[in-house]
Amino acid sequence: MKISSIVARRRMAGISAGCLLGGMAMGIAAAPSAAAAPDCSPGGVNATVSLVTGSAQQYLAAHPGANQVVTAAYGQPRPQAESNLRNYFTSHPNEYNDLRGILAPIGDTERQCNVTALPPNLESAYHEFMAG
Repeated sequence: MKISSIVARRRMAGISAGCLLGGMAMGIAAAPSAAAAPDCSPGGVNATVSLVTGSAQQYLAAHPGANQVVTAAYGQPRPQAESNLRNYFTSHPNEYNDLRGILAPIGDTERQCNVTALPPNLESAYHEFMAG
C-alpha cells in the first residue's frame, strides 16, 4: 500500500510540476520565500516570488532534462503532461526533491502570512507537487 500511495503522490506531483514550473519557465511569478519572519507586505511577497522564480529557473537551466520535460508539459494536454512528468521525476527523484526544496518557501510564506501567493491554476499545481 505504501508504494501505491507514493505513486499516487508522484502522479499528482507530475501535474503540479508541469503547471507550476512550466508557468515559471514562461515567466509567471511563483511566490514568497520564507525566512524566520517573512515580510508579508505585498512588496515582500513579490520580492520572494521573484527569488523563488529565479531559483527555479536557474535550477531548470542547470538540469536540461527537467527543463525540457517541464517546458514541454506546459503546452501538453493534462494527461500527457502528467504521464511525462511522473515518468521523468520517478526516474530522477533527486531532481524532484531538489525542486520541492526550492519551491517550499511558497507554502511557508502562505502559512505564515495567511495569504494565497499564486494564481489559482498555479496554486493547485503547487499543492499537488508538494504533496508528493
